[in-house]
Amino acid sequence: MNTFSNIKELITTLNKEERLISAMFKERKSFNYKYDYALELVDNDDNRLQRLLNRSVIRQNGNNLEIDDLFLLFFEQVMDANEEINTSYINENLENVKQNIQYYFNETNEQRKYNYLRKIKATLRNIGNTTLRNVVDLNRNVDNTFKTEPNYKNKKAKLIHLDHKRKDIIKLIEQTGKLVSDGEVTFFTMATDEELNRIIVQLKMKLHKCTHNLIEIERQIIDFLNQIQYQNNVFEKLRQIKYLKDQFILETSTDFRVVLNSNNAVIFEPAPKYSLKLSLEYLQSAEEAFDSIRKIAKKINSGVKILRPVAEKISEEYLETQIEEEIQINLEEVKNGFVASGYTLFDFVLNYNFAKAVSFDDKITIYCQLVSQYENVFEITDKFQEKENTEFAIVYPKKS
Repeated sequence: MNTFSNIKELITTLNKEERLISAMFKERKSFNYKYDYALELVDNDDNRLQRLLNRSVIRQNGNNLEIDDLFLLFFEQVMDANEEINTSYINENLENVKQNIQYYFNETNEQRKYNYLRKIKATLRNIGNTTLRNVVDLNRNVDNTFKTEPNYKNKKAKLIHLDHKRKDIIKLIEQTGKLVSDGEVTFFTMATDEELNRIIVQLKMKLHKCTHNLIEIERQIIDFLNQIQYQNNVFEKLRQIKYLKDQFILETSTDFRVVLNSNNAVIFEPAPKYSLKLSLEYLQSAEEAFDSIRKIAKKINSGVKILRPVAEKISEEYLETQIEEEIQINLEEVKNGFVASGYTLFDFVLNYNFAKAVSFDDKITIYCQLVSQYENVFEITDKFQEKENTEFAIVYPKKS
């Protein structure tokens, strides 16, 4: 089996075949990913697939492909999508901590002693993260088992098995707590390391959080098992009733009629019907209402012919064309006349012969419009004049 020569080659290969690996990871539950599908995602280059097969990134089973277990476990753990609850890994980490503590005390060289301390800190971090991940996986598996497992016996067996896993995690949490609190007091007292103290505090917080979640998981498992047992009891009763009914001895062997007559449960009551009265305005104007009335009348066959009301004739005066004319002031024409004159702008506007009657306020508006639109061709001075209590700047046309 060929392996990757270095990390760079591994990362480059995974990055290059990201489309294929992502697609196969999404379909990892089906175990039915065709070779032809994979070939399309690598641009029909069979050499790229063979390279992944040779490096054991993927495996071939007939015409199907799947991600190798080692890479699949890595992807699931990193993406927090793993459903397996591995308590043995926590136990191995605990044993690893105990061994490294022993090696730490036996070692006299400070450098090697520090290496053992580093391993202890890394293992304690792994214990906290792994325990928390196992609790999350356990909660997800309990919920999925109850909701998706169709077989009653398997559902009950899986929930009981998951409950055993829960108990195993609790034991490991207790062992971990004893290890960092009581079991190795000498080591944690002597190894005065700020990072180690911080890791222990974080570990205790994670274990405390896991303990609270495990209590809720226990309650959930008990509730699910009780629901399964209740459903099973109901199912068994229905089977007995069906057997007695098929043997025509249901009435003679049971008192089911007396039980039903004495039961006033709402489920046995007829469903109430509430009539909805539509308004006359809606019935007379809505197209949907008219179509419904026609359908009902066709079913009743009353012989009454329903005619749609015909609107009155539109008055001729509404059809007459009316024209409204409005005289617009051409600002461009006013501007050209002003440039050719020798007046100031406001005097020119006041004396300009417009095509319609223009008030003094409107002439002020025209003056402002001309100044704002033709600022480049006007010379606006700092001098001001006043007319009819209105002060305005003196504007001349620019000299070319």
